Amino acid sequence: MASETKKPKATRGRTPSASRRRWSSEVTRTSHALELEEGVFTREPAAMARSLKRSAERSKRRKASAFQSAMSMLNFYQNRAGRNLPAARKRAIRRARDELRRLFGKPVRS
Repeated sequence: MASETKKPKATRGRTPSASRRRWSSEVTRTSHALELEEGVFTREPAAMARSLKRSAERSKRRKASAFQSAMSMLNFYQNRAGRNLPAARKRAIRRARDELRRLFGKPVRS
């Protein structure tokens, strides 16, 4: 038998609907854990960290600590943006992560 090359499942003539392709955008907008302020991830690192801290502390629906929720949302944003995130934004997120640790009294990693 000749070996057949199969296409990966994702490209077998089906295109994901727009809602499936942009599920992370929907999560960011309608998260049940945090009510995020508009444009939070486009701010300077210190402002981004303060906004995430404020949102996490105000939330009554979060399942983890305020620190974990804020850090999780920051990581979620970076992971979902993936390779499309410019280097400058990655640096800003890294600085925001350090600032979040400072704001919550956690040790800052070097």
